[in-house]
Amino acid sequence: MSLSKPFTVARLTDSILGSFSLVPPSETLDHLIRYLGTWSGSDKFFMVLQYTLQLLVPLLNLRARLQCRAGLRKLPTSDTAVGLSKFAKLISDSRTLWRIWGLLPIFQWLIALERKAPQTRHLLNVERLQGWSMLGYYPLEHLSYLTSREIIPSSFSLPFSRKSITLKPGALGMWSVRFWALYVVLQFAHLQEDRKLLLMRQRTLRKAKGTAPTEVEKQELSKRWDSYWSELVLNTANLPLALHWSTEKGFIKNSVVVDALCLLTGIASFRTGWKATALPPPLTPKAVEEALALPEEKETSVPYEVSSAS
Repeated sequence: MSLSKPFTVARLTDSILGSFSLVPPSETLDHLIRYLGTWSGSDKFFMVLQYTLQLLVPLLNLRARLQCRAGLRKLPTSDTAVGLSKFAKLISDSRTLWRIWGLLPIFQWLIALERKAPQTRHLLNVERLQGWSMLGYYPLEHLSYLTSREIIPSSFSLPFSRKSITLKPGALGMWSVRFWALYVVLQFAHLQEDRKLLLMRQRTLRKAKGTAPTEVEKQELSKRWDSYWSELVLNTANLPLALHWSTEKGFIKNSVVVDALCLLTGIASFRTGWKATALPPPLTPKAVEEALALPEEKETSVPYEVSSAS
């Protein structure tokens, strides 16, 4: 006599419709949804995707030309490259549109900055200038985008005057990037001050304890140094891009170099945001005791995240 359960409709529906019961919960999936659910996270994801596609396009075209010379295909062009190029342009256009409300977090940042200032006066003034540079960047980018798509007229007459004003999308975009370039240059001053504070923090811990830092302090310092180096890599890649787009014709003649720098900034930004949205690891009992014994430290404000203007 068989001891197996009888085959029923309930068992059939459970085995088919309930097949996801076999899939274990994933912390990585939860983290990905948590990060991509933010404005910054989705923008960085599509930025990485956009410039990955733009780097694949010339490689696919090169392969098509080589195959054509070898007699393996009729035309020296790649249909896949054409499709990927269109997709990358669509992503670029969408990312610009998503930044249409970018002034709101800038206002929020500047308001919070005056109520919870950084550790030093120098950092406060640097972040103030960075915030004001973004107040110049976003409106000009919005005007450039809207006029280039003919959503708003590029020329209009002044009230009570016969004079008219002409808005040139290219000039508006270039000036918007110049304000972003100012932010990037100021970020180097910010990072220099951050480094001084981190080194001071290390010296203070050694003098106060007389021994190596505790587990909690090591984690805190490691996290802050990791953030510092990520920001340094990101800003170093952003600087040539900002200077390139700030000129009328640009000085980087190879578009592959531009796309590679943009991909680097996208990966660095995505990595920073990924770490920032990660849940803190559980502390050991010893680490809990050390954390309770530590004095409260004044937090530093974080400058607004701007990875790339394009």
